[in-house]
Amino acid sequence: MPASTRDADAAIIREIAAATRRGFASAHPIPYGAQIHDSATGERLVRALNRVVPDHDPTSHAEVRAIRLACRKLQWPNLNGYTLFTTCEPCPMCMTAALFAGIDRVVYGTVVRPPNAKGRPLFKYSAKQFARDSALRCRVDGPIEEALCRALVDDPVVQRYKTRCANDKILL
Repeated sequence: MPASTRDADAAIIREIAAATRRGFASAHPIPYGAQIHDSATGERLVRALNRVVPDHDPTSHAEVRAIRLACRKLQWPNLNGYTLFTTCEPCPMCMTAALFAGIDRVVYGTVVRPPNAKGRPLFKYSAKQFARDSALRCRVDGPIEEALCRALVDDPVVQRYKTRCANDKILL
């Protein structure tokens, strides 16, 4: 990847991370934020944060919300020509939505579960491998600004909130 692309990607990830961190002051401090940009111009189309709990919707992940908002804004169910940026590697549901939407490229900040994490993973998964194994085309790049995005996931405010949600069997 050219340095200019990586620099532009990093700037966008930093922007999303800052917007996501501002959300920590809310009743639902979540480290997951996403934006969709025009792949050619770099212009931002939409931004979204995860709203699983406030929306009472387990599919209300930042990436899915951004895709829904972008399609609604464009009045078209295809996002060919657009890039999805997200603070964390998209889960299988979000990656499937990106593929179905025709997103050109996905750029993520960090993985939700670091490779050295203890305990059984929710699922064995890589967005890059998932996209490669699909008949649909989408390039996946990341991690970008990994330390910054990892700090969002590991923030004590977020960890306390995630623990409360996990006690209620809510996956974020």
